[in-house]
Amino acid sequence: MRRRKRERRSHKAGQPRPQRRRLGRTAAALAVLAFLAAALAAGLLLRGLITTGPSGPKTAAIVDQLSLTQPNPDFAASATRLLEQAGYTVDYFAGEQVTVDLYRNLPTHDYDLIILRVHSGIVVQRDAATGQKTKTEYVGLFTGEPYSETKYLQEQVGRLVGRLGAGSYYEGGPRVFSIGPQYVQDSMRGRFDDTLIVMMGCDGLRSQRTAQAFLDKGASAFVSWSQPVSASHTDAATLRLLEKLLLDGLTVGDAVAQTAAEVGPDPFYGAELRVLQAGD
Repeated sequence: MRRRKRERRSHKAGQPRPQRRRLGRTAAALAVLAFLAAALAAGLLLRGLITTGPSGPKTAAIVDQLSLTQPNPDFAASATRLLEQAGYTVDYFAGEQVTVDLYRNLPTHDYDLIILRVHSGIVVQRDAATGQKTKTEYVGLFTGEPYSETKYLQEQVGRLVGRLGAGSYYEGGPRVFSIGPQYVQDSMRGRFDDTLIVMMGCDGLRSQRTAQAFLDKGASAFVSWSQPVSASHTDAATLRLLEKLLLDGLTVGDAVAQTAAEVGPDPFYGAELRVLQAGD
């Protein structure tokens, strides 16, 4: 069962609080009965008018690290519009805001949906003896924070097993911090509350280890790609996915299946849209 979301209050200090009229118990009861009777007669008693569900609107975050190298303001605007039409409030984080600590605190915001428009890829290591590159089994998610060997020292100790590491957009390029599955498990604060994670970057489900870390942290599902994917393809596919989820009301599994069938694999890299759900 989902826990009740924390109620958001907009009252500002120094401003008078809204005054509430006080009615006698009989008058109040009669007023409620009259309203319900009128609503029923007019066919206006909507499902959910009296509810025990979470308080406040649903919330979503768009984490747009990709805006540093492949900006697409139209995607951000369209995704925000779709979410707001569906009743979500939306937080947007541009590339320079996507830091190690932003990832650390994501679970504490209690988002219902998180869109990670971020660079990602299979982590590459070198054999200490031969210097030969080897592929490990997990996916690293890029930040927009320049890499430094002197920051987050305690967490960098475990970087070879998937906590914090360095990523670059191309061989020999500038490096930024990247996070792995061990960071999700050990360094993220709190837990997700059945949050849907849409990870738009490359290779997100080429390996399941990072995706599974999000599920173990409380996410309900992790949607991503089977191989590298182009920015234009993942942008178009994600907007189509949001339409099916938010406007058509499909389940995550059905929305992913229909989106994958409609948009097809990435024409450049062959990546296919997939989903890993809790309990799979």
